[in-house]
Amino acid sequence: MIDGTVVDTRPTKIMYVAEATAHGGRDGYVTSQDGQLELKVAMPPALGGDGNGTNPEQLFAAGYSACFHNALVLVGRRAGYDLSGSTVAAKVGIGPNKQRGYGLAVALSVSLPVVDQDLATKLVDAAHEVCPYSNATRGNIEVTILLG
Repeated sequence: MIDGTVVDTRPTKIMYVAEATAHGGRDGYVTSQDGQLELKVAMPPALGGDGNGTNPEQLFAAGYSACFHNALVLVGRRAGYDLSGSTVAAKVGIGPNKQRGYGLAVALSVSLPVVDQDLATKLVDAAHEVCPYSNATRGNIEVTILLG
C-alpha cells in the first residue's frame, strides 16, 4: 500500500520458475528440480530438534537477503551508484500467532559503507519496493530494515 492505495505487485510475465520438493517436512530433506539443491532439513534446537540440518527459516533468510541485496544493487546502479562492499543480512524469526498457527518476522540488516545515511535510506526504501520478497511479504510479515 502506497499513500493509502493498494499497489498490485503481481508479475505481468513469469520469467523463471523455481521448483523444490520437501521430503519428510522439517525432519527430512529438500531438493530442487534442477539438482542444484539437496539439503538435509532438521528442526532447530530452539524448536525441540537436533539442529542437524538446515531449516525453512534459514532458507527463507538466505533467499530474502540475496534477493534484497540484488534489488539494492539494481536501484543503486539505476541511480548511478556503485554499491560494492554492501551487504544484506536477514534474520527470520518464527513463533505462534493469535490464530493457533505460526507466523514469521524478518529483520534485514543493510550495510552501505560507500554512501551517506540519507542516500542509504532512499536506496533501501527503493529496494524494498523493487524486491520480490518484500512485495510478497508486505502486509503479511513484519519486516524491519536496519541500516548499519
